Order: sequence, then structure tokens, then C-alpha cells
Amino acid sequence: MNILDLFRLDGRFAVVTGAAKGLGLAMSEALLSAGANLAIIDIDADAARETAKHLSSQYGRTVHSYAADLSDETEVRNISNQLIDDVGRIDILFNNAGITYHAPAESADINTWKRVVDVNLNAVYLLSREIGRHMLESGGGAIVNTASMSGLIANVPQPQSAYNSAKAGVIMLTKSLAVEWADRGIRVNAIAPGYMKTEMTHQLFAEGGPMIDRWMSMTPMKRPGEPQELGGIAVYLASDASSFVTGAVFNIDGGYTAV
Repeated sequence: MNILDLFRLDGRFAVVTGAAKGLGLAMSEALLSAGANLAIIDIDADAARETAKHLSSQYGRTVHSYAADLSDETEVRNISNQLIDDVGRIDILFNNAGITYHAPAESADINTWKRVVDVNLNAVYLLSREIGRHMLESGGGAIVNTASMSGLIANVPQPQSAYNSAKAGVIMLTKSLAVEWADRGIRVNAIAPGYMKTEMTHQLFAEGGPMIDRWMSMTPMKRPGEPQELGGIAVYLASDASSFVTGAVFNIDGGYTAV
């Protein structure tokens, strides 16, 4: 057997959230490259539609796009039902959508705190529950959650207790679902990226300054990650190459959490 065959995703259907740009887009491209069929979900309907059109043209396969606020239970249930009606079977789910928020803990706005937790943690649970139920009925699947090294350490110098707490919750949710579903055919894992250069942070890194200098001084590789550097782990966790892997958290952080 050719070991590389284990990484192929031909004939499998993947759903990636927050995939109109950034990390979600990079992981979507990796899954398509490995042969998967794809649907993307984003809160921005126009961006999702344009990204799907671009990916379809690039990879020669239909890419479905959907828009939803994944922190809303009714919208999650509706979009999950629509997906299953449209594509029949979902084999891979990447819960990637997320937002961040910087504010001192003593003055953070509670409504913004709740929104960060809703998008970064509750949405992961809601979609995992709905798609997980489908996977249990159809024979299994793979779920991958985008956590963060911020779920393992408290970042400095930026104050982001809401984000850190939500991402720590994603890590424990990953382990909990993995244990519940391990003998029922669903593997659940998480990735924990470090500081990544995306559309959202590109200008920040380009301008530099004390905060960027501190981040990079604490990162042994002395640079931020590029979105495409998540492609390998995305394909690995979605594929049979990781068939005995569940409940794991993979740090992709240039060595930040190893120090």
C-alpha cells in the first residue's frame, strides 16, 4: 500500500465554516487538493459565494456556499438540514469560524464577551451536534475544530480573556465529543494555531511595533505562520491517515507553547 493513498479524500464531502477567507479558505483549498468535495459556510453571504465561485473554477468541482450565523441555534439547524438535503452525506466537518476581542477584564463589555463565546465555542457545539447526529446515523466521519494556542496559554501583552476562555472551551469540547463518539465512528480533533498572517493580521505584521516584536520574540521560529501551513494537518485529520487519532490537540505555533 502506498502510504500517500491514506491522505486522499476522493468521494468524501467536507464542510468548512468561516471559509470565505483566511485560515478557513486555506484549509478548504487543501481538502479540495486531496480530492474532497466541499461546502463552505460564512456569515458573509457575498464573500462565501465569491469564494465558492473562485474555488470551483480553480479545482474544477462544484463548491457549495451557504450563509449563516452559526451562534444561532435555529440557523444552525436549518443550514444543517439544507446541507444534508443538498449533498446527501457529510463526511468531514471543520469548525473554523471565529472572532477575537481585546479588552481589559475589568472593563470588558459583557455583551461582547457573550458574542465571542457564542461564535467561538457555542457555534462549534451547535454545528457539531447537528452534523454529528447525521454522521452517527450515516456511519461516522471526522470533525476538526479550530481552537488556538490561546486556549492553552494566556497571551501577552493583549488582554483577551473572552477569546482565551472560549478557545479553552473548544479544546475541552473536542476531547469530550471525541470520548463520547469514539466507538461510534466519529473522530474529533482540534488544531491550535499560533500567530498567523491572514488578511486580518497582514497589516498588523507589516506595520510591526512593540506588540508584534514581543509576539515574535516569544515564538522560537521568529515569524508568524502562513495560512497554507495548516493544509497538511487539515488533510491528515480529515483522512484515514489519522484513523487512530481522536481527542488530540495539535499545536501549530512555531514553537510558542513549547517554551
